[in-house]
Amino acid sequence: MRPIDEQVLKVSKEIIAKFIEVGRVSPAAFDEVFKAVYKSVREAVVTYGDEGGEE
Repeated sequence: MRPIDEQVLKVSKEIIAKFIEVGRVSPAAFDEVFKAVYKSVREAVVTYGDEGGEE
């Protein structure tokens, strides 16, 4: 697994964990929601990753 894929996976996991923690997602819906979050995070990294982020 490439380092960027590991980072996307970690960020997605943290987002879902927080959503479950605050009650926005039930653990039963984890699979469906995780896939959507992972896809969104991955798209953001691919689309905006070249911009750097350093200001």
